[in-house]
Amino acid sequence: MAEEKGDSDEAAPDALDATRRRSAELFARLHGADDQSPEAAGARDDLVHLHLALVEHCARRFRNRGEPYEDLVQVGTIGLIKAVDRFETDRGVEFSTYATPTIIGEIKRHFRDKGWAIRVPRRLQELRMQIGTTTAELSQSLGRSPTPRELADAIGCTVEEIVEGIESSNAYSTLSLDAGDEHDESSPSILDALGSDDTNLEHVEIRESIKPLLAGLGAREKKILLLRFFRNMTQSQIASEIGVSQMHVSRLLNRTLDQLRSSLEQD
Repeated sequence: MAEEKGDSDEAAPDALDATRRRSAELFARLHGADDQSPEAAGARDDLVHLHLALVEHCARRFRNRGEPYEDLVQVGTIGLIKAVDRFETDRGVEFSTYATPTIIGEIKRHFRDKGWAIRVPRRLQELRMQIGTTTAELSQSLGRSPTPRELADAIGCTVEEIVEGIESSNAYSTLSLDAGDEHDESSPSILDALGSDDTNLEHVEIRESIKPLLAGLGAREKKILLLRFFRNMTQSQIASEIGVSQMHVSRLLNRTLDQLRSSLEQD
């Protein structure tokens, strides 16, 4: 068993060395050929396929953050392609060392630009990421969750900005209005619990404005308005109620309404 383990340990460095040699050969082909030639295109494709494992490794760091792993790999591959196009072999660094920040940067940019259900300013997106990283670091060193003041001191901003950054996290993902209790299919949805516009609110100002004008009317005029507009009685019914003719009710009603309109316009 010990010999098998030793063989396995030796195999990993050998595979890594083989990848490095193959990568150096492909970059030599890429830089030695014309940019538009089939040879350059083939070397470029081979380099991308050779280092896809690096993309998958970087993408795994961002799993369980609300984005599908396959999408993260796809975005990270774009970063890998950019790194291949920009890499210069005379830099004296390993390609994986150079490519990793580019791949991770592309994935972070995806979260910043595409992962938010509601668009928020970039400064809040970046602040949210800082808060998350700093919270993890302070929680480990303090043995408890940091306060907003401790986060503000560590990041170098105000407590108000920390609160704003934390609140902006609510915009990262939203809940459908049709969603209900996942454990009870018969439960009402969020939409069912929302209120509707009250059309009577539009008339509040008019009602409040007309109150003092109504108070200045005579008792008979007040009663006619009450019977007509609050009890929905016809002019004939009102005439029978107060003991006058329907025509007289009509004249009184029109005169009272004209008086109220004129007073409102003057006010």
